[in-house]
Amino acid sequence: MLTDPTRRRQYDSVDEAADVEPPSKKDTKAGNFYKLWGKVFDSEARFSKVQPVPRLGNDKSTKEEVEHFYNFWYNFDSWRTFEYQNEDVPDDNEHRDQRRQVEKKNANACRKKKVEDNKRLRQVVDDALALDERIKRFRQEESAQKNKKRNEREAEAKRAAEEAEKRKLEEARLAAQKEEAEKAEKADSKKAKEAAKTAVKKNKRLVRGAAKDANYFAGAGAASATQIDAVLNGVDLVMATIDADELAALTSKLSVGKDPETIRGVFDEEVKRLVSAGKLKEGEARPLTK
Repeated sequence: MLTDPTRRRQYDSVDEAADVEPPSKKDTKAGNFYKLWGKVFDSEARFSKVQPVPRLGNDKSTKEEVEHFYNFWYNFDSWRTFEYQNEDVPDDNEHRDQRRQVEKKNANACRKKKVEDNKRLRQVVDDALALDERIKRFRQEESAQKNKKRNEREAEAKRAAEEAEKRKLEEARLAAQKEEAEKAEKADSKKAKEAAKTAVKKNKRLVRGAAKDANYFAGAGAASATQIDAVLNGVDLVMATIDADELAALTSKLSVGKDPETIRGVFDEEVKRLVSAGKLKEGEARPLTK
């Protein structure tokens, strides 16, 4: 029987003397996990159709090696059979019905034993996995790595939020600063305009006052109402024609004194300048000229 490969394999499938019982949880906790469980898997490895079978390894095994080991055993392809434990089948023709019945019974029994053995082996792998400290360590390392990445993401999100808040505050500060500057600019512009208006009003009074100081060019006698109106109308026409800067320049020229001839000379020059520039028509401001 032992020289027949098929019958030898059937015998080896149920050689209980070659089986190694899985260690108890207590024995494993004593620190002999790799030694005790290595024997169990080495014993089961003889049934594998795929060779070589990965070894259990040790505490220096990498995560990839450990995962490959358990993946192999969870997908274990066994050649183990249980025909050796079958009931003897009658080989004479007189018991053909009984033979078929026994063969059917044996086939069902073999299938059942195969299922039970697969279930047993699966439990063995589950128990080893549950006790394997490397798995626990890998999970802790993976958890630590995930926590690290999560903490990094949270830190990055916090930094981004702080940067966004900082930018928001800076934008608000710049906006407020710009608004204040615009307000100040508007206030300064308003003040400048008001000052310019005031200066224009003052200069107009001075120009009119200069005409009055010159007795409205009436000479030594008192100026008539007609003379006064004519001169003032001429003065207003000139002031309406020139801009603020020209008005200031005219005022400056008129401030040299109160001599009527000098004042009239200034007005005469201004009228001639405006006529030459095409801003006044010839004779339009006649009362101011000599």
